[in-house]
Amino acid sequence: MNLTLAFVLFTGGAPRPAGDAWFGRDKMLHFAASAVVQSAAYSLFQRDARYAVAIQRASLVTLGVGVSKELYDWRHPARHDASWRDLAWDGVGGGAATIVLRQTAR
Repeated sequence: MNLTLAFVLFTGGAPRPAGDAWFGRDKMLHFAASAVVQSAAYSLFQRDARYAVAIQRASLVTLGVGVSKELYDWRHPARHDASWRDLAWDGVGGGAATIVLRQTAR
């Protein structure tokens, strides 16, 4: 798994599928799903840890889910729609949720 992830991250991995625009329904779904994962994971972790630890753990969960989804897309020839842009939107969604969570944690 680690070697696969390293290959994808450092060699460019899967090519960008045709029609993979920066903005579109798919990208907004990635944004929203990552925001939900980040928020849900944070709410689980914050019961047992302070904010900084809980948000770091939640971010790792969000990253893991996003990368796993793209690896799944990359490995299944029928779909073959893995995209760096999807991962970027996953990061933006997780980051947006982190900002909201930080504001509500004060």
